[in-house]
Amino acid sequence: MPGKPPRPTNSAAIILAAGASRRLGQPKQLLPAGESPLLLNSVRAALASPVWPVIVVLGAHAATIRPHLTALPVLTVENSAWESGMASSLVCGLNTALAFSRNLAGVIISPCDQPALQASHFSRLLDAARAQGVRIAAHRYANHLGAPAWFDGSLFAPLATLSGDAGARALLRTLPKAEIAICESPELAFDIDTPADALALQNQAPRTS
Repeated sequence: MPGKPPRPTNSAAIILAAGASRRLGQPKQLLPAGESPLLLNSVRAALASPVWPVIVVLGAHAATIRPHLTALPVLTVENSAWESGMASSLVCGLNTALAFSRNLAGVIISPCDQPALQASHFSRLLDAARAQGVRIAAHRYANHLGAPAWFDGSLFAPLATLSGDAGARALLRTLPKAEIAICESPELAFDIDTPADALALQNQAPRTS
């Protein structure tokens, strides 16, 4: 009986952290989340998983955020066009990943504002992609598919053509369901956008790994 295809460990993680957090009124990337800022929790989760390299795309608050990343083995890139929408940061991160290696099997696109995000969320995407032989693996929460999500290398070209605020969700909506592996992760529904979200984050119990 033939074995399963090899695990796609040669996948990069792109963490999108370029937004201005206008609704929040302060950089959400640096909000305390347990013992570390929110962004650092996301970065460390990626670093503790099989993905490599880990790329952090900065933008609006790059000068403030960058010093918090200097001690971590990540690639940071600044998206000067961050105001044009999320897609420009995704493309910026993808170009950085491909400059690092032309042999990537795929990329995981991840936000930086999900307090529950852990290394297992990245690993589960890789496992699901391997086991089901699909071109996308995504988490499902709040009745929709969302990030973090893994995209096969065959989708790099369409990812590179995205624009505006659509982000990678446009591909999640258009690709046949048979091409998508789903990881049920209701805990990822909580993200940080507003002062009320920030207050809820402060009131949460300390995060465990």
